[in-house]
Amino acid sequence: MTAEPDFRLRALPAVDDVLKQDAATLAIARFGRPAVVKAVRQALEAARDALRAGKPQSSRPDAIASAALATLTAEARSNLRPVFNLTGTVLHTNLGRALLAEAAVEAAVAAMRSAVALEFDLATGKRGERDDHLRGLLGEFSGAEDATVVNNNAAAVLLTLNTLAKGREAVVSRGELIEIGGAFRMPDIMARAGARLKEIGTTNRTHYKDYAEAIGPKTGLVLKVHTSNYRIAGFTKEVGAHELAALTRERGVPLVHDLGSGTLVDLAGWGLAHEPTVAETIADGADIVTFSGDKLLGGPQAGFIVGRKDLIAKINRNPMKRALRIDKIRLAALAATLRLYRNPDALADELPTIRLLARPQLAIKAMAHRLLPIVAAKLGARFNVEVIACASQIGSGALPLETIPSAGLAIRPRTARGAGRSLDRLAAAFRRLPVPVIGRLEDGAQILDLRCLEDEAAFAANFAALDLGDDHGVT
Repeated sequence: MTAEPDFRLRALPAVDDVLKQDAATLAIARFGRPAVVKAVRQALEAARDALRAGKPQSSRPDAIASAALATLTAEARSNLRPVFNLTGTVLHTNLGRALLAEAAVEAAVAAMRSAVALEFDLATGKRGERDDHLRGLLGEFSGAEDATVVNNNAAAVLLTLNTLAKGREAVVSRGELIEIGGAFRMPDIMARAGARLKEIGTTNRTHYKDYAEAIGPKTGLVLKVHTSNYRIAGFTKEVGAHELAALTRERGVPLVHDLGSGTLVDLAGWGLAHEPTVAETIADGADIVTFSGDKLLGGPQAGFIVGRKDLIAKINRNPMKRALRIDKIRLAALAATLRLYRNPDALADELPTIRLLARPQLAIKAMAHRLLPIVAAKLGARFNVEVIACASQIGSGALPLETIPSAGLAIRPRTARGAGRSLDRLAAAFRRLPVPVIGRLEDGAQILDLRCLEDEAAFAANFAALDLGDDHGVT
């Protein structure tokens, strides 16, 4: 072993010398002395490892201090970072689903900054109920007698089943035993709720007589599940909610209808396929309807339970309700979101979910043509970039067979050799941008569907920071 590596190691500064540097002083002010001391020691150890490996490494105290500051800054940055959603899926579960309306954001911020009358009745000066902030609005838009809210729709189904069918049978068609995101299945939720699953019919066909024969003294409820995240086509049969409601009413058992995504308005007004609305489902005779707040409704994550007043009261007395309730921030955002529905004509302007779903393809295509030269110039000669027509989807299990005409950019390597690796590296470079860009790989291309891109200037400025790296060329 030569003396040179030892000499270089001895040249590394002491921790105290590093802490005297300007970068270290700044770091201490931002992160505290203990954290900075730890980061400096780690930076010095990294420098020692580099020198032992024969790699060039600065021994200057200011360089070590800057490295420690960079490490602390990176660690302080939240992983819950904003991204550009160019996947073509408007309600992307992995990217946070619905964007909140500005009114909802403002209401949430106000609730965070101040004490609020969460469970306090300002009129009487007595204790109130947090459901009161939403009960009237939900009744107004659904026609239901009463309403309550929990943290998501799976919780709404769980709480309803546990309240109305614990230790009893829950009758459900085999064709409606769905699996939702994360491999959570309806039978598993029913089991955790303490309900005994009673399957009827077959995967593709369930008849009225199947329900009639299944309902008996042990029946706690009949569950109808709107299969919003898949469709069975061909030789099929299901019992409509109106017909089923007449049967359950006659037999004296509640009909619970889980809408999944759920919507308060007819989406056909914006050129989309019709989804059953909450009001239509209540009108069809459902005793309880459950649906989500953060999907088609366009609010924060929540699960709504609306329906008969006596059943809602029973659900609210369940001790599980407290474990599943939502906080003041989401309540404020939900109330603000629901109030937007009082002016349906302005929804496409005020509610991001509707606005993004309603964007015309021609406007998106025009944006794609404006961005094409910017993207192509930054990517250079290694890639072809072209404007394409593409198909967006709603996402989060809503209208799974429906797509929306859209437009975007298709990026393909000019050389076929190593094209797959080149596209993977390109996607990684997009994710390293200050605001990561998330597209999709399809047909040998990186597709950037622009339906959800509203701030064109911010995207262009962000894209200017793209660094493909020296090893990005096709090999």
